[in-house]
Amino acid sequence: MIRAFALLFAAVTLLAGADSARAQGFDLRDIFGGGPNFGGGGSGPIPRTMVSFDSRYAPGTILINTAERRLYLVLPNGQALRYGIGVGRDGFRWGGVHRISAKKEWPSWTPPSQMLARRPDLPRHMAGGIDNPLGARAMYLGSTLYRIHGSNEPETIGQAVSSGCFRMTNEDVTDLYNRVSVGATVVVKN
Repeated sequence: MIRAFALLFAAVTLLAGADSARAQGFDLRDIFGGGPNFGGGGSGPIPRTMVSFDSRYAPGTILINTAERRLYLVLPNGQALRYGIGVGRDGFRWGGVHRISAKKEWPSWTPPSQMLARRPDLPRHMAGGIDNPLGARAMYLGSTLYRIHGSNEPETIGQAVSSGCFRMTNEDVTDLYNRVSVGATVVVKN
């Protein structure tokens, strides 16, 4: 009996050691959402919702309400898709009207000089991919430095943390990206 117990103990210890070695690259975000292996249903912190939307804007227009931390894609028949977004922190919020000037999948990121002056620890360039702060898609706003983009930090959606860009979950930004074209109007209400 003692021999069987010792054998069982040795087997459990061996298996635990193998699991520990495999788990060295483990990312808790994989459980809580947002890690590179997270495959959840994409319901971010603020779910995408179809809403009634009485507006003077033409279908295809994007309306961003920074106070609500919501982005609306105007649809026909008084409807809109409402998305949760992250917005600029204090001192970095802005308003205006622009057009989408470019769209990119898994964009690379080069922090602008103003950002590097505030954060010299940032990389000078980052290739596109899951660890890139621009996420899965980016839509560039006119000739500004600002974008509507995905995020490798989905927990920041609904918060004011960016340097002026608008963050979305990767699932939501991909959905929006597939629905709008270069030239679409973007109205930002601050």
